[in-house]
Amino acid sequence: MGTATLKEKFLQGSLGITLMSILFGFLLGAIILLVAGYNPLEAYWVILKGIFSRPKYVSYVIIYSTPLIITGLSVAFALRTGLFNIGAEGQYIMGAMVAAAVGYYLKLPMVLHVIVAVGLAVMVAALWGGIAGYLKARFGVNEVISTIMLNWTALYVSNFAITIESFGRQGTGKTYAIQGTAQIDILGQWKRTPEGIAFLREHPMLWDILKSPVNLGFIFALILAAMVWYVLNRTTLGYELRAVGYNPQAAEAGGINVKRSMVVSMLIAGGLAGAAGAFQVLGVSHRIATLAIMEGYGFDGIAVSLIGNNSGPGCVFAGLLFGSLKYGGSKIQDVMGAPTEVINIMIGIIIFFVAMPKLIRMILAYKKRRGNN
Repeated sequence: MGTATLKEKFLQGSLGITLMSILFGFLLGAIILLVAGYNPLEAYWVILKGIFSRPKYVSYVIIYSTPLIITGLSVAFALRTGLFNIGAEGQYIMGAMVAAAVGYYLKLPMVLHVIVAVGLAVMVAALWGGIAGYLKARFGVNEVISTIMLNWTALYVSNFAITIESFGRQGTGKTYAIQGTAQIDILGQWKRTPEGIAFLREHPMLWDILKSPVNLGFIFALILAAMVWYVLNRTTLGYELRAVGYNPQAAEAGGINVKRSMVVSMLIAGGLAGAAGAFQVLGVSHRIATLAIMEGYGFDGIAVSLIGNNSGPGCVFAGLLFGSLKYGGSKIQDVMGAPTEVINIMIGIIIFFVAMPKLIRMILAYKKRRGNN
């Protein structure tokens, strides 16, 4: 009886719902592949090999996952405090633009340069997110509307920035390379020297990993995930913000400044998304940062947050899953000719079921009744 009860609690809890949603995503993805004339088992084997068969592939999965984890944390933080941050994409863009500008224009010592670039990127992106928080608190403007509009404003600001001749490569939509002192890729300068190349050729596994733009961004993502968890669950500020998210009226009656909490929440959420943009520029695209388009990391962060149950640890695992599917899934087109859109369909199905826990509980209840009969 105790085992059955434990099983029911697991299946009906958030973790169980998420795992079942992922399972449904893979099952329906397999059906779609089968209908399209492809062997789903072969496709999934190709995806697994595309993730784990080489050290370089694993490092690319981590690189893909890093901005997704951090933008997921941005969306999750806002959601836990009762706000829906659709503007992580715009905040990401602002952070990336500022980091690229600081990394290119300023001349600072190595560690200090990274700190200043990330710090200023986070500050600007936080203010960008804070605009939506202020509009919500002061005028009651729905944050979904304001953040969507701010996304486009951020894109056009970055488009303008790269038209500045000293900053952007004219006609390319890209910036000039940032200075080496602002880069956070691991052994980035050394691995291009004759000594580094000679050493790495003697160590094939290490050489395979360092062929990718592996960087410190993932470490920072893990630190930010731990910080988000700690702030929300172990601090007075986190308690107040969560209280506002649960019930603004009750929070206000309890003496919490609801309007201030809205602004603070969006400031923090914006800063997190800006950090994702900064780490991406400093660690991956530091040679030619593309600022003329929306890369979609902020929008994908919404999916990561939902799959990760709006928690710090959950966003890490969801970001890694998302990055794995995005990178490993791209291999099925090269190897089998299967459309990579199947991966996006799978992700959409997973999000659909995560967002509909009542439906899954109904399915479980129906299965239980059938079993009893």
